[in-house]
Amino acid sequence: MLYQLHAWQKQMAQPLRIVSEAWQNFYTNPLNPLSYTRAGRALAASAEMFERMTRHFAKPAFNLPFTTIDGRQVAVTEEIMEKRTFCQLKHFKRDIARRDPKVLLVAPMSGHFATLLRGTVQALLPDHDVYITDWRDARQVPLSEGSFDLDDYMEYIVDYIHALGPDVHVIAVCQPSVPVMGAAALMAAADDPLQARSITLMGGPIDTRISPTTPNDYAMKRTLTWFERSVISRVPAGYPGYMRKVYPGFVQLAGFMSMNLDRHVGAHIGMFNHLIRGDDDSAEGHRRFYDEYLAVMDLTAEFYLQTIQVVFQEHQLPRGAWTSRGRKIRPDLITKPALMTVEGELDDISGVGQTRAAHDLTPGIPSNRKVHYEQPGVGHYGIFNGRKWREQIMPRVRQFIRDHDRASVVPLRVIASDDNIEAAAS
Repeated sequence: MLYQLHAWQKQMAQPLRIVSEAWQNFYTNPLNPLSYTRAGRALAASAEMFERMTRHFAKPAFNLPFTTIDGRQVAVTEEIMEKRTFCQLKHFKRDIARRDPKVLLVAPMSGHFATLLRGTVQALLPDHDVYITDWRDARQVPLSEGSFDLDDYMEYIVDYIHALGPDVHVIAVCQPSVPVMGAAALMAAADDPLQARSITLMGGPIDTRISPTTPNDYAMKRTLTWFERSVISRVPAGYPGYMRKVYPGFVQLAGFMSMNLDRHVGAHIGMFNHLIRGDDDSAEGHRRFYDEYLAVMDLTAEFYLQTIQVVFQEHQLPRGAWTSRGRKIRPDLITKPALMTVEGELDDISGVGQTRAAHDLTPGIPSNRKVHYEQPGVGHYGIFNGRKWREQIMPRVRQFIRDHDRASVVPLRVIASDDNIEAAAS
C-alpha cells in the first residue's frame, strides 16, 4: 500500500508540475522583461523548486566521455561486458594502449544507482582499467525473472571476478564490503586460481557492533518481521516489475535525508536564494548533486531483509556464523589477496572501526600485505567522492593496488607529507 500511495501522489502532482514548468519557462525566457526583475526570478525559483520536489528522477548517466592520461585527453567508451538479470558489468574502455591494473569497482546496492560512484570512477580512470557493477532497479525486473538475495549478490561478484580473469583488484564501496568478503572467503575455500590480487573495502559495515551509528541502531531495535510489514511493498502497476516485493528506493532516501534534514533543507533554501540572485553557477552545482542524490532504485525484498538479518542484526560475518547455501563463510581462509580498508573520521553510516574489523577476520593475510587508512574530516560520502577522495584517499588506494599488481608496467612513486599525498610516475 505504501508504494501505491507514493505512486498516486506523484500522479496527482503531475498536472501542477506541468504548470510549474510552464511558469518557470515563462519567467526565465530572456525575451520576457519580467525575467530580469527580482519578482520574476522569485516566481521562476518557486516554480522550479516545486517542479523538482514532485519530479521522478530517472537513472543518471555516468557521462565520462574523456579522461586525462599523461597530460593528454583520452576518449572513454562505456561497454557492457556481461548482462545478467539484476546487474550488468560495465567497462570504461580508454582509447589508449596501456596495461594499467584491472579494477572491479563493486557499487553499493543500497538505494542509489551505481552512478553515485561517478567521482570514484573519474579519479580511478587515469591509472586503472575500470569495471563497475551497474545494478538494475528491481521495479524494472519482471517477477517472472526470479529473485535476488545476498547469496546471489556474492555469486555475481565471484562470476565477475572469473570473467575479468587473473590480476583483478576489487574495490567495494560501503554495503558490498560484506558480500565481497564473503565472495573472497568462498573463493579461498575452493582454492580458486582466479582470486583477486587485492581487495579494498571503503566505509563498509563489516562489524556494526563497533561504533554503532543511527542506521545500525535502527536495524537492531526492530524485528525482521517489523521490517517486512512496515517497509516492504509490492511494485504498483505501470512498471515491468509489477507485484514484485521490494524495499522502495524512496523509503531509503527518506531515511538518509532525515539523518541530515537541516543540511538538506538549508541546501534547498540556498538554491532558492541563488536563483533569486541570478547566481546560476551555484544553483547548477546544487542541481547536479541532487539530480544524482534523489535518483533512487528499489531493492528486492529478499536481498534487503537478508542483509538486515545477516549484517546488522545477527552480525554473522564477524561472529563466524555466516553460511551461504550450505557453505560456511570463513574469511580466516583468505590468504592470497592483499587487503586495504578505508574509513572516514566523520562517517555516520559505517562508524569508525567497522571496516577495519576486516583485518581481524583475516589472520591468513600477512601484516605486510594489509593497509588501513582513516581520512580525517570526511563523512561517508567523502570517502569515495570529492576533493579529499581525489587528493588524499585515491592516491593511497592507487599505490596499494600498484604494490600488489604483477601486470603493472607503470609503477608509481608516492611522496607523503602531513597534509597531502602526491603520486608521480617513477
